[in-house]
Amino acid sequence: MFTGIIEEVGSFEGLSGGEMTIGARRVVSDAHIGDSIAVNGICLTVTEFDARGFRTDVMPETVRRTSLAGLARGAQLNLERALLPTTRMGGHFVSGHIDGVGRIACIREEGNAILMTVAADTEILRGIVEKGSVALDGISLTVAQVTAADFTVSLIPHTRAVTNLGTKRAGSPVNIETDILGKYALKLLGGMAPGQTGRLTQEFLLRSGF
Repeated sequence: MFTGIIEEVGSFEGLSGGEMTIGARRVVSDAHIGDSIAVNGICLTVTEFDARGFRTDVMPETVRRTSLAGLARGAQLNLERALLPTTRMGGHFVSGHIDGVGRIACIREEGNAILMTVAADTEILRGIVEKGSVALDGISLTVAQVTAADFTVSLIPHTRAVTNLGTKRAGSPVNIETDILGKYALKLLGGMAPGQTGRLTQEFLLRSGF
């Protein structure tokens, strides 16, 4: 389990034979074999490490579901160690299980904020609600708007400065993980179309006895 608060931006050193090598410093400072580290939002297990980085096994399913296949050597990777009981919960509960890959449709400034719109499949959009949480490349963000084709998040400049979002442009892929609490709500209600957040809230409260 993770929080979506990025600890370090590492580097992609290669993916071959189901094994990925990642350059890092901070997240390996107290690493152990078998530890979980979120890499661009993907929960991966440390199989080897030293002071310069770590290695991890990557299953074919993980490559299919995420943006790993398109990474170039040296690409920036958001890294976060697994949540500790004593960690401040600054983001939201992030499992590290990617729902799919979206693509940035546009990036624009609005005052001191940066609005990033991400196009995604309908199935992913079902789990995204306005003012809810979403993880993009492992970063915990708040949803500002949802349409039938995409959703928009609002970033403070600090977020772009300390994560890999500063390198993203229109067309760049991003790993998406929707809020796990929303997934359970959708399962309970049998699914819903994007934009039907009002009905979701009303039905959930009615069925819960509120």
